[in-house]
Amino acid sequence: MKSSIVLSVLASVTLAQAAQAAPERVKVPGSAVTLAAILYKPEGNGPFPAVVALHGCNGLFTRDGQTAPREAAWAEKLVQEGFVVLLPDSFGPRGLGPQCRTRERRARASVERREDAHAARRWLQEQAFVKPSAVSLMGWSNGGTATLYAIRQERQARPGRGFRVVGTDFAAAVAFYPGCLALNERPYRTRVTTTILSGELDDWTPVKPCEALAARAKSAGSPLSITVYPGAHHDFDWPDRPVTVVRGLLLAGRGEAHAGTNPAARADALRKVPTLLAR
Repeated sequence: MKSSIVLSVLASVTLAQAAQAAPERVKVPGSAVTLAAILYKPEGNGPFPAVVALHGCNGLFTRDGQTAPREAAWAEKLVQEGFVVLLPDSFGPRGLGPQCRTRERRARASVERREDAHAARRWLQEQAFVKPSAVSLMGWSNGGTATLYAIRQERQARPGRGFRVVGTDFAAAVAFYPGCLALNERPYRTRVTTTILSGELDDWTPVKPCEALAARAKSAGSPLSITVYPGAHHDFDWPDRPVTVVRGLLLAGRGEAHAGTNPAARADALRKVPTLLAR
């Protein structure tokens, strides 16, 4: 019975994808570079709620120039749910390729990608078809880590120093299997209601540091929660990707990790995420 429900959900998503119009390529002014981005938009004039969606360390595009399957599938799903979706490319405009095997990253989750997220938010809020008060943030893996940095409650900074939100802030956030180890090095709180979705068996960005982060944030009164999917690895929400070993990664003491689809976790995330985003 459970498997038939999963197949039914995935089939409905496939049918929804078939009805999607072609996405639009747009330019988004950033703090240091002009970001290339892919815009998905429902039919009509809106105003619609919107989502900034941050790609993982492999980048937004495949080798043949197509939008990565996970990011494209989620954008199509969310458009069907009535959201505008903007996918900013943090790597291409900086002359970077995939970063999963790069030690010294020039697009850091804690700095450049955090700033990219807010540049994308501000661009969306300037569009007549977007509801400015209902722009959410989500991201995967490295983009999930950037999501957690982008909505972190910063300590009081001296004038002219530190990060400052310009305009109306994000209204909600969802981080898929982020890396939480560095975030645990100091007290962490979020400015908005935030949900982490991780796999129990994730050996790329392990769930334990994220569970600790969520527990510490909750004890400090912060609206951060975590859902852990049993038996799921990294990339559990990727469409139709068999679980395989990814090698050559920059992981302490290792260099490889498992990644691939978990149909039950993916189906639950497809159902849950639209309810976690601001409308």
